[in-house]
Amino acid sequence: MRKLTTLLFLLLAAAWPLKAQNNNPYQIEDECYEALRLAEEVVDDVTSDDFDTYNQRLLDLSIVHQDDKARALYYVFALRRLCRLGEAASIDQREFYNKSVNSAFENLRTVARETGLTQYYYYSYDLAQTYYFNTLQVLIAFDLLDKMLKEAEKENEEYGQWQALRFLAQSYQQQDDPGHTRYYLQQCLRLYDESRDPIVREQPVTRIYCDLADTYDFATDSSRLYYDKAYQSAVTHLDTLRCVYYQTLLAAFDRDIRKYEAGRDRCLSDPAFLSFFRTGDILFLCSDEILRGEKPIMPTLDKLALPKQKQFIGRLASENGMYDISFYMLRMRFVEMQNILSRVNDMHLEEASGLYENYSLNKQLRERDQEVALATHLLILLTLFILIASLVLSRIHVLNLRKARDLDEERIRELREANEQVQLANAAKTRFVQNMSHEVRTPLNAVVGFSQLLALPDGSFPAEEKEEFAGHIINNTNMLTMLLDDILNASAMDTGNYRINYGQGEMHFIAKAAIRSAEHRLQPGVTMSYEPESEEPFQFETDPHRVQQILINLLTNACKHTEKGRIVLSSSLTRRPGYVSYAVTDTGHGVPPEMAEKIFDRFTKLDDFVQGTGLGLSISRDIAGRMGAKIYLDTDYVDGGARFFFEVPEHPENTDPVRSETEQSQV
Repeated sequence: MRKLTTLLFLLLAAAWPLKAQNNNPYQIEDECYEALRLAEEVVDDVTSDDFDTYNQRLLDLSIVHQDDKARALYYVFALRRLCRLGEAASIDQREFYNKSVNSAFENLRTVARETGLTQYYYYSYDLAQTYYFNTLQVLIAFDLLDKMLKEAEKENEEYGQWQALRFLAQSYQQQDDPGHTRYYLQQCLRLYDESRDPIVREQPVTRIYCDLADTYDFATDSSRLYYDKAYQSAVTHLDTLRCVYYQTLLAAFDRDIRKYEAGRDRCLSDPAFLSFFRTGDILFLCSDEILRGEKPIMPTLDKLALPKQKQFIGRLASENGMYDISFYMLRMRFVEMQNILSRVNDMHLEEASGLYENYSLNKQLRERDQEVALATHLLILLTLFILIASLVLSRIHVLNLRKARDLDEERIRELREANEQVQLANAAKTRFVQNMSHEVRTPLNAVVGFSQLLALPDGSFPAEEKEEFAGHIINNTNMLTMLLDDILNASAMDTGNYRINYGQGEMHFIAKAAIRSAEHRLQPGVTMSYEPESEEPFQFETDPHRVQQILINLLTNACKHTEKGRIVLSSSLTRRPGYVSYAVTDTGHGVPPEMAEKIFDRFTKLDDFVQGTGLGLSISRDIAGRMGAKIYLDTDYVDGGARFFFEVPEHPENTDPVRSETEQSQV
């Protein structure tokens, strides 16, 4: 039994190094890896006293085994440890840890150069700049990153350039500076596309594309482009999950419910989702409610943790007409921005204060007397105050100048538009006066002429001719009355005094009455008829007088332009359900398709030699718009002549007034 136990022990002992080697991500000697693993467990624990022992053992074993990589890792952990201790230390100890971190930083760079381990050389910059950022020494951190980038560019070290650009982008991203973040991310991608360094080419770029998309407003073309590129470049599961998350938000914004629900369920079912996107479940809960037309409650909105989540919910609420929710999220975002700016300002002020304190602790200044030191302090503070005040005042002055310039440009634009409107109005007035002069003079001359003929002594003309003269007088008088009615109707439309009086109207009666009123205007040889879809009477709620007025205008217009053939007024209840549809079809000259909307403008006539003011169709469309009805030219009609459709709602309260007004304004 004892021999068997001993044999098993020896087998386990022989197998242990192989296991360690197989699970050794650093590819160093097994003994070195065991020491490194122990040091790694406590390197970030500032309360532990065992780190120095474990890390020293790592150094000793690396020397014994002549393992350069393990020796470089000893200096990596030494720098990392000092950074953690310095971040947890008080301000009074800041100078000591700054010197210690700088010393460890230089040691790691030296060893990395000696061993040819470039990744650790540039990783030293990452550790050092992170320490300075976390201890609010932002200027020093940015100076380090700038130095790292310039050094890598000078030595043509593409991996170092990649790391420097990535760190710079990350630093500006933490300060919520999208402009600088975008610039350095784009430089990262440019370097990645142009690089031949295998280490750079192995770097994952999905996160770069996602972060770059976040620098643009959500759902813009630029953000969609980079989200698509991120999805195409995703390799790992977490990268794919990140892309699915953003694509799901875009689907919600586009109201692609099927795609949104599929993406949402996939994200929520992934155990790693909430560890990368905090409160992502709250985000989807709010999105679900908004897409259903329900407003999320404020306590739920307050649980959203990430700024981008709040910004997305605000945009989604705005797109769905929930402006109070959008404003609430905007206000939350504004408060967050204030906090970020306050934190950044505090970082700069504390760093300036620290630099000033270091300067004041200089040996020569400490030897001076306290009063000189105090005066120096006051002078520097006063100088800083004056400088800041000057910058603020300069900024205010520049903003005021820009605002005044914008106001001047706006006034100039308004004056230019007003001048154009005056010129258009003047031209319209001239056309109107000329047109009305011609239109009124023609029937008036006819009335005067035939009246003079009738005034001749009896026997000058037979009774039949006098009767014909009287008919001409009545016809031309009616034409004058119609001209005046068109002008009065147009004026009532403009002043808002035009009223629609709803009552019960019968579809066939209105059509036949319109034909009786218009058929005397037919030209010789032209016929006019009414062809309903069904002879059954149909009552509907409308203003019968206004409907008849529009039909008369359409029939009169057809009479003017139809010299031979026929004019047909038809009606239907099935062409557009819920509407009484009238159609006036003639065999006249027709209307070119490009003039289909122009003819509804005031004072517009296709033929200046045809009697009329050019107001009939314009007034008809205005009246139709106020009734929730629609009047338009059928541009698909190709059988010769023209066809106009007039669609009147059966129940005015079921019409969409917004749509009617929009259609009217587009004309």
